[in-house]
Amino acid sequence: MKGTVAALMVCVFGITTGEFVLAGILPAVAGDLEVSIPAAGLLVTAYALGMIVGGPLLTAITAGRPRKRLIVVLLLVAVGGNVVSALAPGYGVLFAARVVTALVTATFFATAIVIATTGAPPGKQASTVARLVFGMNLAMILGAPLGTWIGDSAGWRATFGAIAACCVVGLLLVVGLVPADQPGTSGRALGEFAVFRDRNLILAIVTTAVANLGLLMVFTYLAPLLTGPGGFAASAVAPMLLVYGVGATIGTLVGGRLADRALLPSQLGALTLLVVVLLALWVSPTALTTGLLVLVAGAVGSSIIPGLQTRVLSTATAAPTLAIAVNASAYQLAAAGAGWLGGRVIAGPGLPAVYVAAALTTLLGIGFTILALRRDRAVAPSRV
Repeated sequence: MKGTVAALMVCVFGITTGEFVLAGILPAVAGDLEVSIPAAGLLVTAYALGMIVGGPLLTAITAGRPRKRLIVVLLLVAVGGNVVSALAPGYGVLFAARVVTALVTATFFATAIVIATTGAPPGKQASTVARLVFGMNLAMILGAPLGTWIGDSAGWRATFGAIAACCVVGLLLVVGLVPADQPGTSGRALGEFAVFRDRNLILAIVTTAVANLGLLMVFTYLAPLLTGPGGFAASAVAPMLLVYGVGATIGTLVGGRLADRALLPSQLGALTLLVVVLLALWVSPTALTTGLLVLVAGAVGSSIIPGLQTRVLSTATAAPTLAIAVNASAYQLAAAGAGWLGGRVIAGPGLPAVYVAAALTTLLGIGFTILALRRDRAVAPSRV
């Protein structure tokens, strides 16, 4: 079991580094391919849209495939997409390669979670999910900076080459360590979507989007928040992003263990604490307290992610892979909405009010969590 999770974690690290690293090499890509920065930025948008729209559709289409074989094929596509990105002769080819790579990302992540949790000991599903999310955290705090450094040293094409190599390593580990094929679901592609008739599943997915919206809003505008009301110099932004990432990594692992013990109560407690932390950031008197609160915000905010994924799994036993893929799309929609909503707040009440808006949206997540708790208690009081 540990070997399976480790192999999948390497794959998650490689694939999600490919998502995060583009921001660091964007100017180099634009300059080399002779396109504008906004045009190069569309590569990021296209990747997100590929995950939002393509992930659920591809997952439904491939639902009946044996899971190990499926992730091997998905990894081969990811390797190919990054190789083509490294060799792309022009913007159009690079754009197409990023879209194709994005299409398999959500399906891979969803299938990996189902494989890992299926083999997990009883009561350890959330902490198992946390280990996979840890691979994503590493992509944020280690993979993206390392990929940017490779791009600065050897060119942006070398960055995609290195990501492809990492995915190859993950592929070999999957072949050697992941056990024999687990069967996929037996229903047809369109039949998979019938799982969304379950109101508890819909509530779980909506909670994922709403509960993450506030923190994603703060993270999107963290640089101006730090250099503006936070009182930090511009040179401190990169180290503070690392501080946030360290907090997120710790929070993910701790949150997984807490969710194993009491899923919805731990989620409710973390969201409540997150509201307090966000409001504390709003009134933080010094750069030192702001820095400490950024660490805590990363930890508390990320601690809910394993539980949110596990809640979706527990309410979608008929089509767990598709449900996780749609849940990933909900997270991506929250990220897109965070940028838009934060921009409106900045244009209106001003930059510091982003913290208040984030706290208010997190309160909505608390409301949905309380609703889920009440629904569970109404059905089986002894299990909550």
